Amino acid sequence: MNLTELNLELSGLSPREIIKRALNQHDAIAVSFSGAEDVVLIDMLSKLTDSPRVFTLDTGRLHAQTYAFIERVRNHYQIDIEVFSPQAESVQSLVRQKGLFSFYQDGHEECCGIRKIEPLRRALKPLDAWITGQRRDQSPSTRSEVPHVQLDSSFSGRGEQLFKYNPLANWTSKEVWDYIRLMEIPYNELHEKGFISLGCEPCTRPVLPGQHEREGRWWWEESTQKECGLHAGNLKAPNI
Repeated sequence: MNLTELNLELSGLSPREIIKRALNQHDAIAVSFSGAEDVVLIDMLSKLTDSPRVFTLDTGRLHAQTYAFIERVRNHYQIDIEVFSPQAESVQSLVRQKGLFSFYQDGHEECCGIRKIEPLRRALKPLDAWITGQRRDQSPSTRSEVPHVQLDSSFSGRGEQLFKYNPLANWTSKEVWDYIRLMEIPYNELHEKGFISLGCEPCTRPVLPGQHEREGRWWWEESTQKECGLHAGNLKAPNI
């Protein structure tokens, strides 16, 4: 698969058409669900297949509103959502050694590695492709070059290739919310309280008018570090 040529082809398609192409290309494919963009993808996917595969990561530190949101999406679309949680032993070891808020001093990578990256590896293991809601304008320092499809070398297994599709790469936040309002689909009520980019409760806060959406994530760290590792390949060019 020549990804450079494929990306040129997909750049002229709508997100729904990109998802349809992905479904036709891969048997084991799922949507990674957490935020507003992902519900847009689920809505599109549910119109293309009777059995959409969706998974989410429960870090154990999400807002109560986020857990309620997951259930609203499950009930709205009448779908199963596979929930992946961190290994209890790893969480207990980190908390025992460093306490509950070590990320404020040590950076978020260690905690995210335990609560997000390891569960994601388990979620992706049976798949040959996954679909995310990444947009290029979400983070100019880390996502500006996100392609519509890429080889996810960070999570590919030994001798196996894992592809990642980003159908909303060209969309803006306004386009996402226009779709949500037009289709009247569920969204996290925290968005009405100034939260734009949502993650774990201790690491997420509302943004002020005029601030970029990622300013509310890991606000104590440099802007170039505002990734948890789920999309470790963002800074890499599309593979050929």
